[in-house]
Amino acid sequence: MLKNVRPIWLVIAGIILFRLVTLSLYPLMDSTEARYGEIARIMIETNNWVTPQFDYNVPFWGKPPLHTWASAAFGKVMGISEFSLRLPHLLSSLVTLFVLGLFARRLNLSVPLVVLISCSTVGIFVASGMIMTDSLLLMSMTMAMVGFAIAWRDGSSAYAYLGFIGIGLGLLAKGPIILILLGLAIVPWIVFNYGFLKGLKELFSRIPLVSGLLLTCLIALPWYIMAERATPGFLNYFLVGEHFLRFVQSGWQGDLYGSAHSRPRGIIWIYWIIIAFPWSFYLAAKLFSKESRATLKKQSDTDNLTSYFVFWLISPMLLFTMSGNILPIYVLPGIPAIAFLIARMAPKGNMTVMLTSLITPIAMLVYMLVALPSLSNNKSDKALLADTEQQYPLYYLGERSFSGRFYSQGKAKLIDSLDDIKNVQGPFYLAVNHYIKLDSLWAKRCDMIAQNHKRHLMLCSN
Repeated sequence: MLKNVRPIWLVIAGIILFRLVTLSLYPLMDSTEARYGEIARIMIETNNWVTPQFDYNVPFWGKPPLHTWASAAFGKVMGISEFSLRLPHLLSSLVTLFVLGLFARRLNLSVPLVVLISCSTVGIFVASGMIMTDSLLLMSMTMAMVGFAIAWRDGSSAYAYLGFIGIGLGLLAKGPIILILLGLAIVPWIVFNYGFLKGLKELFSRIPLVSGLLLTCLIALPWYIMAERATPGFLNYFLVGEHFLRFVQSGWQGDLYGSAHSRPRGIIWIYWIIIAFPWSFYLAAKLFSKESRATLKKQSDTDNLTSYFVFWLISPMLLFTMSGNILPIYVLPGIPAIAFLIARMAPKGNMTVMLTSLITPIAMLVYMLVALPSLSNNKSDKALLADTEQQYPLYYLGERSFSGRFYSQGKAKLIDSLDDIKNVQGPFYLAVNHYIKLDSLWAKRCDMIAQNHKRHLMLCSN
């Protein structure tokens, strides 16, 4: 049977299978993934599916709940584990690949080539196996961009509504940023190709805006209303703080759930090179080829989709160029466009393309073998807490990690000083950062039983 399968599909299957089997091979890392994993675990435990919780009875206003719903749903059905909480994010990436394949087929481009390039970029490969908002935002953005393009090109109402469903899911995945990204991709494309007035007329004639936006609101608006009613103040913090102040104030101090990321302005373009690797370099090499440029120009002369892919690709960079509070993964929503640009210049998958696609999984395999054990010890407390007996209380002195909360099933308590536990009866565990020195009295009461690069775990008794 495999003899009839094209080699490029076998490479795609191998990459996806590799990502699947590695989902459970590393712990939830602090702080992002362990934080979202713990929020999902609390949602399962408390059965509160309206308000994600940063800690028990502490609402998490930083992100909408779609990623938490996905992880919590799979965790509830399959049991809580790294595999079950990460699996829906891999599945959302497969939905993204499926939609990209539909678009490629519609454009008479090589479906396996577009799928292979997409799934082997560093950004999509990594995000598909992590508990974050980004794989679901990518899926939503892809649905919206593909649905809009096909509706505009072919007059398909069904695909237009696919786009509006994508917008609704994007509002639940990461919020109004989906509207900004779409606006930065689509509006310049319309103006560039049609002019403002004609483009506006074409927009209303080709896209069912009213019914489509009603569908979007039907998907997303009920949760926003319920969230504000459940925890008043959510909309102000989320819409003003997370979607404005976070990006215009470098090192924004209003973050309730961590510290802002202060980065040089414009670094988002460097991040794109990393997240789109290895295809960022492959695209640059193709553009240096006279033959490839001629092929791309020929494609551009027959339609206006080349500019569509360019605006799609750069939309995250346009948004975040002047922002100092960013992460590399923020470029992810525009990454699929690179697959279409390359597919337009290299209409068939060849050995060079297939070998290039293996760079990311091979690099990940080497990384897991060489660096991951050390990183796991640095960024997760799973191994530190592996031998703890749950009947004994667990306390973190001064700083409590998200992974400590997750792997203790919420039992880890935070204390500011040892005076807070001087009256605890019976044995208890104490996790302490290496730089904290216990006085001689406490040192006599505690025996170190485990340690990692950041803290040690002691069994103590009063």
